[in-house]
Amino acid sequence: MKMGYRRYGFIAAVVCVLVGVVALIGGARVSPMTIVASMAATTLAVATPLTLGSLSGVFCERSGVVNLGIEGMMLAAAFSGWFGSIYASAVLHLPPLPSLLLGVAIAVVTGAALGLLLAVLAVTFAVDQILAGTVINLLAVGLTGFFNRQLFFGPSSAFGGQVPHAPGVLPRLRVPLLADIPVVGPVFEQQPIALSAIALVALTHLVLFRTRWGLRARAVGEHPRAAATVGIDVARVRYVNVVIGGAIAGLGGAYFTLESVPSFEPMMTNGRGFIALAAMIFGDWTPFGAWAAALVFGAAQAFQINLQLFRDLIPPSWSFLQQSSVVGLVPYLLTLLILTGVIGKTTPPAADGLPYEPEGRR
Repeated sequence: MKMGYRRYGFIAAVVCVLVGVVALIGGARVSPMTIVASMAATTLAVATPLTLGSLSGVFCERSGVVNLGIEGMMLAAAFSGWFGSIYASAVLHLPPLPSLLLGVAIAVVTGAALGLLLAVLAVTFAVDQILAGTVINLLAVGLTGFFNRQLFFGPSSAFGGQVPHAPGVLPRLRVPLLADIPVVGPVFEQQPIALSAIALVALTHLVLFRTRWGLRARAVGEHPRAAATVGIDVARVRYVNVVIGGAIAGLGGAYFTLESVPSFEPMMTNGRGFIALAAMIFGDWTPFGAWAAALVFGAAQAFQINLQLFRDLIPPSWSFLQQSSVVGLVPYLLTLLILTGVIGKTTPPAADGLPYEPEGRR
C-alpha cells in the first residue's frame, strides 16, 4: 500500500506553513535560508522518537499485533538507559561515550523485553491487544516512578538523595561532504540516534517489502490462517516482529535521556508514543509514510522551539504566538485532525488486532 498524494500534499503544506511563519517573523534578524535550515535540522532531531515509535508500530501491526504500549516502552527505556549510563559512569567509572553507548544498549533491551511481554500477552494468551498495551503503559509509569524515587530521592535511596553526575548526551556526527555545504550544512549534523532513525526507515522498508521474512509477516497480518496453511509459523512471526518493534521503541526511548537531555523526568515521553501511532496510521502502515507523518509532528515541535528565538519580533496581530501553551498545542491538534480521517482514510492490515488460534486448539 502506498500513501496517497493527498496526504503527501498535506504534509508538505503543513511543513511549509510552519517553516514559512518562522521565516517571516525572524527574517528581519536572520537570513530566511538560515531559518529554514535550522527548522529542518530541528525537525529531523525532534521527530526521532516519533519516527522510531511509528516504525515500532509498523513492525508490530504489519504482523497483526496492535502495539498500544509504545509510550510505555519508550518511557521505560528512557529511564533504564539513563540509569545504565549513570551507573556505568559513576560506579564503574567508564568514560562518557562508552557509558552512553551502554545506556543505549540497555534501553534497546528494555524495549525488546516489553515487546516480548506484549507478545506473550497478545499471541500466547490472546489477551485483548488494546488492554495488553494499556497494561504495558501503566506498568512503565509505575515502575519508572517507583525506581526513580527509590534510587535517587530520599535519605534512604541508593544514591543518598542526590542524582550522580550524568555522562552527558551523545555527540553530534557530521555526514561527510553534506555537512560542509554552506547554509544547509547544519541539517546534516545530527546525533547518532537521529541518524539511525533515518537509516531504520529505509531498512524497515527493505525488510518488510523486499525480503521473504517481510512477505511472511505481511501475510500473517492480512490472513494468518491462509499463511499457516502454507507452513508459516504465525506465532513465531508475530513474536519476532513484536520484539523487534519493542527494541525500536526502546531506541526511541533512549533519545529522551541520552540524546536530548541528560536527565529523567516522570512521564517525560509526554504522549509521543501515541503521536507515533497517529503517524503510523496517517502513513498507511508503511515506513516512509510513517516517517513523513512523523516529520509533520517534528516540524510542529520545531516551530515551537525556533519561534521562541524571535518572540520579540512577533507582531501584535499575532500575539497569540507568544503564548507557549498555545503554540505547544500544535502537534496535538494535528494528531486530532489526522485521526478524524479528514485528509483521507487508511486501511489497516486485515488481521490487525485479531488473535489467531491454530486449528487444533479451536
